[in-house]
Amino acid sequence: MGLEILYEDRDLIVVNKAAGLLTMGTGRDGGRTAHAALDDYVKKGNYKSRERIFIVHRLDRDTSGALVFARSEEAKRTLQDNWEKAEKTYLAFVEGHPDPAEGIIESYLAENEARRVFSTTDKRKGKLSSTQYKVVKEVGKRTLLEVTLLTGRKNQIRVHLADKGWPIVGDGKYGRKIRDNKRLALHSQTLAFDHPFSGKRVTFTAPVPATFYKMAAAPEPESPKGEKKRKKP
Repeated sequence: MGLEILYEDRDLIVVNKAAGLLTMGTGRDGGRTAHAALDDYVKKGNYKSRERIFIVHRLDRDTSGALVFARSEEAKRTLQDNWEKAEKTYLAFVEGHPDPAEGIIESYLAENEARRVFSTTDKRKGKLSSTQYKVVKEVGKRTLLEVTLLTGRKNQIRVHLADKGWPIVGDGKYGRKIRDNKRLALHSQTLAFDHPFSGKRVTFTAPVPATFYKMAAAPEPESPKGEKKRKKP
């Protein structure tokens, strides 16, 4: 199902979600979600089991990486009540070379009727959102960034980076779909939060996808001047 269990105990399960897998269902996905797969996992084949999985937060379908689920309503409430204190770090390949090499992007984010998130200057319509970034490596015309969410809004990283003119590679919604990249180049690398039972700070890291290593190893291929890339038949 595109899930790797990074850690589990009686209160929570932390997984590495693959790109392309929904966190939870929309009613049209036929149960092919991270939530449904883990629900089946904890029931161990017994449909009468009272074991359940509870959603704490979400990742976009096309974003891979660390994702935590609770195993009880009490654990869910405790995690969500303290989620603002959680540290969330991502890796993102973007188009262009961010200048300055590190900084914080802030804007008020709102969502229109088409479910597209956008920045607005109207404080009444949007919620203040902050994204911290730092350049890790420049690769040809692209750059690998370490991104830290200072607030957690829907599509926040994608919108903020696109606003600055550095859209995430493969982002057909807020940037442009790139033929040589089959997935959105955004990965939830690290999650740190207080454990809902012990209260101790715990940190989980999702392995970097192989596609990121490939992108970091060589510059983006360029066509000779005046020659357009041929479309695949």
